Amino acid sequence: MILSSLEESFPVISAWVPHALFPSRADPQIAQIMLSSIAGSIMTVVSIVFAILLMTLTLASMQFSPRILVSFVRDRVTQWTLGVFLGTFLYCMAALPAARSLPEPFAPVATVTGALVLALTSVVGLIFFIHHISRAVNVNHIVDRIARETEDVIDEIMPHKRGFGLRLEDMAFAPDDTEFPVLNEQPGYICFVDTARLLKLAKAYGLRIRVLRSIGHFVPPGVPLYTVSRRSRLTVDRGAELRSAFDIGPMRTLQQDVEFGILQIVDIALRAISPAVNDPSTAINCVDQLTRILIRWAGRAPPPALLSDPPHVVRVIMPWIDFDHLLDTAFEQIRHYSVSDVAVSLRLLRALDDLAATIDDERMRERLVLRGQRIVAGCATCVDASDVKRLEGRLVGLEARAPATTMDIAVGIQGS
Repeated sequence: MILSSLEESFPVISAWVPHALFPSRADPQIAQIMLSSIAGSIMTVVSIVFAILLMTLTLASMQFSPRILVSFVRDRVTQWTLGVFLGTFLYCMAALPAARSLPEPFAPVATVTGALVLALTSVVGLIFFIHHISRAVNVNHIVDRIARETEDVIDEIMPHKRGFGLRLEDMAFAPDDTEFPVLNEQPGYICFVDTARLLKLAKAYGLRIRVLRSIGHFVPPGVPLYTVSRRSRLTVDRGAELRSAFDIGPMRTLQQDVEFGILQIVDIALRAISPAVNDPSTAINCVDQLTRILIRWAGRAPPPALLSDPPHVVRVIMPWIDFDHLLDTAFEQIRHYSVSDVAVSLRLLRALDDLAATIDDERMRERLVLRGQRIVAGCATCVDASDVKRLEGRLVGLEARAPATTMDIAVGIQGS
């Protein structure tokens, strides 16, 4: 070990260690005992940490959702804690040969002192790890973390406020007579699409590329992944370059997939309102966090579906999830399974009202009102008349945010 070698070559290093901390400096057995004791204790602690981690993963998978396990595995505190423990163990094992009795007795005082410091650091890390895990398994903390990560994805793919900038999706272009499909080779979910690389390659090769599957969709092998406008310009090497812009994996991630973050929260809400759990408070918290995500989405300009280079020359057509789809993903399943739960249904109506209060688009408000009417209609046959009046009272406030023409359309649809 470097430190023990330096200590043996320069004994002045050991002189810096206080005698009160290490009184015996001539007996290497003391150093061996201390290093071996620290190494053995650390391995015991590592076993405990792994047991706690496995218990946490099992609890999170069974009680909340197996989709959230990825976040636990990526947790930086857990990684740093295990890194400190294993580093301390390796440090002690590497320092043990330096403490020897033959040919000349040598006790690496400074090296053992470093092991003591690492042992103290490991104790502090264990205490912090236990505190961190106790917070990590709290459902409110889990839902809030998922919501924050989902908002970060929205900020990345939709950096501009709604109403600013050029709306590329409004550009018109003459469609090609024939588009040639390019088949997928690797089965899995579309985790990430490098649109900048696709645009660059499309311009370089003189192609128009239409991506057929949205982020988060599963693509089996042999199914068209995208189409190109000119088949003659697409060689084998160019096709491989284009496919390299797609990151396809065995599971969905939050790289660009906003819907995946919403699905994780919805899974937790559905388990909470199931008869086996019956925890409406958790479901209400999930609805609140879903509202937060949808408000962030509704306040941003949608990602461009048409990418052009030079301007007004469409090169890439990219499908993105829209607000209606996100709204259905967030609330539809919860609405269906909470028809007999007044508290959750009331919170769904409040969520729709909060969304309508932050949206200026009248068409989006109209769709929110229609979903509010579906909530009340679904609960009408499952709850008491007094509870129905409470739901209708909250629906009235939601309907007041829509124009009169919208309400006429909504009443006509409901009557039919």
